Amino acid sequence: MDAYSGYNQIFMHPEDQAHTSFITDRGLYCYKVMPFGLKNAGATYQRLVNHLFAPLIGNTMEVYVDDMLVKSRTADQHIPNLSAMFTILKQYKMRLNPTKCAFGVASGKFLGFMISQRGIEANPEKIQAILDMTIPKTVKDIQSLTGRVAALTRFISKATDRCAPFFKALKGTKRNITWTAECETAFSELKEYMGRAPLLSTPEHGDILVVYLSVSASAVSSVLIRSKDNAEHPVHYVSKALQDAEVRYPDIEKLAFSLVVSARRLRPYFQAHTIHVLTNQPLRQVLQKPETSGRLVKWAIELGEFDIHYKPRPVMRGQAVADFLSEFTESQASAATQHITEPNPPLSQDQTPTKNTLDLTQPLWTLFVDGSSNAQGCGAGLVLVSPDKVALEYALRFNFQASNNEAEYEALLAGLRLAKEMDARQIQIFRDSQLVVHQVNQDFTAKDASMTAYLQHTRHLLATFHAHTIKQVPRSENSHADALARLASALEQGMGRHIHIEFLAQPSTQAPLICTIDHSPTWMDPILQFLQNQTLPANPAEARRVRHRSARYLIINGSLYKRGFSLPYLRCLTPEEGHYVLREIHEGICDPASKRLAPRQPRLLPCRRKTHFRGARHLLKLSAAKPNLQDTCRHHNGLHKVPHWNFVQSSHFHFPINKEQYLGKTKNHSPTFTVTLPELLLVTDLGIGERSAGTTPVSEA
Repeated sequence: MDAYSGYNQIFMHPEDQAHTSFITDRGLYCYKVMPFGLKNAGATYQRLVNHLFAPLIGNTMEVYVDDMLVKSRTADQHIPNLSAMFTILKQYKMRLNPTKCAFGVASGKFLGFMISQRGIEANPEKIQAILDMTIPKTVKDIQSLTGRVAALTRFISKATDRCAPFFKALKGTKRNITWTAECETAFSELKEYMGRAPLLSTPEHGDILVVYLSVSASAVSSVLIRSKDNAEHPVHYVSKALQDAEVRYPDIEKLAFSLVVSARRLRPYFQAHTIHVLTNQPLRQVLQKPETSGRLVKWAIELGEFDIHYKPRPVMRGQAVADFLSEFTESQASAATQHITEPNPPLSQDQTPTKNTLDLTQPLWTLFVDGSSNAQGCGAGLVLVSPDKVALEYALRFNFQASNNEAEYEALLAGLRLAKEMDARQIQIFRDSQLVVHQVNQDFTAKDASMTAYLQHTRHLLATFHAHTIKQVPRSENSHADALARLASALEQGMGRHIHIEFLAQPSTQAPLICTIDHSPTWMDPILQFLQNQTLPANPAEARRVRHRSARYLIINGSLYKRGFSLPYLRCLTPEEGHYVLREIHEGICDPASKRLAPRQPRLLPCRRKTHFRGARHLLKLSAAKPNLQDTCRHHNGLHKVPHWNFVQSSHFHFPINKEQYLGKTKNHSPTFTVTLPELLLVTDLGIGERSAGTTPVSEA
């Protein structure tokens, strides 16, 4: 059904009628009803019909501007549904155009498409217009062809790829076109495809929709699928040409961009249904890994509001997804393997790490290690060189006594832990210890219990790398690491140093003490469960909120971090950790700088505070049993950085510039001012626990 002069049935507000005035040869006129051509006319009319037919829309009626459709599952229900619609029309005195109305039909045209019980079909007139076209001979003919295809793009699988030869032909001169054999083949295949245009299905409430993605050199495509009766029915096809910088995206980013384009084009479907993205590529890991670019972070946040699940591709069946058998075209498949890499899979516990299997085409890290044990102490030194030839120096001092071989193993374990933290996948190790090298390479056996434990820990760490090699080199070629090891072992406590030296409290083979800690539930638990196990709360509203918030968080080494606007990542703390940080700020390692950090303390509290004064009061209540913390806060309360002066100040100096003014002011306040002047000290902010240096810029002369 179609409304009769729909816009003209809405009266203009009397104050706005003057704004619609126009001049004719007979005088000045204005509109009393809403005319066609106003910028907000369509939106205004849509709001009107949504308000009028609110009880029926979505159940027995669909309305788009002035086009109305009454639907019924059976013929017996159709008369009551029409009666309810006409009752509303009569109540609000809305008129219909009888020449454009059809009642009691099994199928009909709505918004340019054929709607029936089977689904949504393309307009036969538009399909016939493409089938009747002859070979284009001018630029205008090609533009007419691409325009007709654009009107039916939701029915055409990979429409942009099918029209790519036509776009190339348009790049020539405007007068002459180059119609190649590729264009002829594409034109024939397009006609053949439109002769059997697919029937689009309509999803129902509660359906789980499936998305298949595809990437080519010049376009990204996708298809939304609905499964019914063990068959896959297409809901909507999406295709977009890559422009400018989008062509230079890595292939994994193009795949993510294809999903983003689908979510933007099919937003109503993504909001109302659960979406399963079937892909064999690590798309979810790429969108959540910490080293993603800002573009991927933005896309991850944009996709976070939808209920999207990533699953591997099963065996594909059906003609609807025939063009999406491969996610990358043949030209893209080889390049995709260079950009898409799965996370580093660890080997099994009983599997022996391989050696001499380095892939020179992949980044290679180099590690030089050495240990030292003498009468002054034990230490280790290592130098880790990245593929970009950036050297990382590391020295380690042991707070326990170790033999020379144990020190060599500790040095190797420290180097492997550092390489693992740097996400190294391939590593070659050089050291001058013959025993350690041959034991790791399984040329020697470890007979001592201590050596056996160290060897097991070493093999366990080596199993986390894709490939590794370990070789013995002369001490002259390992002098850098040897010098660091000797520096760490000979260093006395409290000596100044330029190289940072870390202290190892206990041997690496000693099992850590494991205690059971009872943590109360925190706000981070739902986000961690979703990021780790894809588990959501049972409440749909809460699940939607967690899914949307989780896009701004990621997990690094088991800890939750929030993506900052400017990066780096912000560590998320539990209430217990937050209270520990507050104690360190006021009476711990941050004590000298506590005045500067105190205004920031409300950010660490379990709940937000509007001002830092409220946060300080909250902290004092929490620390009722901590007198040291209260004394610290009271000491900082009211502390001024600038001293008070009893005489006039200038704009730049504490003392007056005029000598006469200086004498006049001092006589009124202190007759012995010149005597007490050396006792005046500049008040400086030394922090708690610091002592004055005993000097002052004020001299007695």
